[in-house]
Amino acid sequence: MDNQETNYLKAQERVKVLKEFYNHLFVFIIVNIFLAGANYYTNQWTYPWFLWVIGGWGIGIIFDALKAFQVNPMFNKDWEERKIQAFMEEEDKQKWE
Repeated sequence: MDNQETNYLKAQERVKVLKEFYNHLFVFIIVNIFLAGANYYTNQWTYPWFLWVIGGWGIGIIFDALKAFQVNPMFNKDWEERKIQAFMEEEDKQKWE
């Protein structure tokens, strides 16, 4: 494959991941609005149980956002490339010993 085709496939994959994130976010918002309404209707905010759902599901949304927008402070592409190079150099050293 040529470079342009490879770039196109990578871009297509990124668009797919972004689309999945936005769909997940949309469902999160709609469902939680419904749950907040149900919570208010059943007990007039005496106990806001829907916040537990928002908190738990929100953690998943945060991780999806980090993946979709390629934010990974610990294991980013630079880290991957450095590790690959280190392992390759280690293998080369072992061959010559």
